[in-house]
Amino acid sequence: MQLQGRRESQNVEDNRRSTGGGFGGFGGFGGLGGNTGNLFSGRGCGCGSGVGVIILVIVLWIMGVNPLTLLDTGGDSLSLQQGNSDYTPTAEEDSYAAFAKQILASTEDVWTDIFRQMGKTYRPPTLSLYTSAERTACGMASADVGPFYCSADEKIYLDVSFFNQMASQLHAGGDFAYAYVIAHEVGHHVQKLLGTLDRVDTQMARSTENVANELSVRLELQADFYAGVWANHENKMYQSLEPGDIEEALNAASQIGDDTLQKQAQGYVQPDSFTHGTSAQRYNWFYKGYKTGNIADGDTFNANPL
Repeated sequence: MQLQGRRESQNVEDNRRSTGGGFGGFGGFGGLGGNTGNLFSGRGCGCGSGVGVIILVIVLWIMGVNPLTLLDTGGDSLSLQQGNSDYTPTAEEDSYAAFAKQILASTEDVWTDIFRQMGKTYRPPTLSLYTSAERTACGMASADVGPFYCSADEKIYLDVSFFNQMASQLHAGGDFAYAYVIAHEVGHHVQKLLGTLDRVDTQMARSTENVANELSVRLELQADFYAGVWANHENKMYQSLEPGDIEEALNAASQIGDDTLQKQAQGYVQPDSFTHGTSAQRYNWFYKGYKTGNIADGDTFNANPL
């Protein structure tokens, strides 16, 4: 992806030199299907049904993390070790941070233009860069969980070391794969601004677990679609895409499908527990957004089949 000379967003908080320390009571924390809205999820705090804890454990296991290390002996609360306040980012991490700021700036340009065409005003989210752990309005952000969007404070939380985890453990490396991650989270912010996020969270809170899971899948696939829409408009604006870029994003979408993650972790899939969509669904909705570039084509909630 060609980004030379591109501006960096100013809507960024760089908290990498200090970490948040311990925090109790994550409020329905559910990883892939929960309320923090990470790479694999999208909802803000205090919403939804809190499903997907088992999937979180599966993914942490895949990534070589012992999930028990995230839990204290107090039961439901989540505690993380106090970080090193003297931490200094590496050159690679600084490079990733600059890249993330450029991608966020690109999403600002794209969505400002799209909202203007709809007669609306786009309010950009804030990107919060952190190391290890960070307090948020939705609880504690952890690098082990991955990037996520918190609707309560309209911030995207990112530990850039996750990009290395994507490459080495999820087999989803590449600069445009990392851009897809950020664009997906911005997609959840777009859902927030359009009222979709709050409406779906209200429906989920009143639904059975199976229905809530289906709604979650449709929410996630729409965020994938919006990431594809961003890619379409980004390339029209800046002619920035290089050969292989879209394939990197499509591969990343495939690698984080519910079916793929479940097969890797337990050898079989449980469709009723899906909260984010299959690899094929995530691939197809991102690609549809990229091909059409039209936000109106992303109504995942009335699509049948997905």
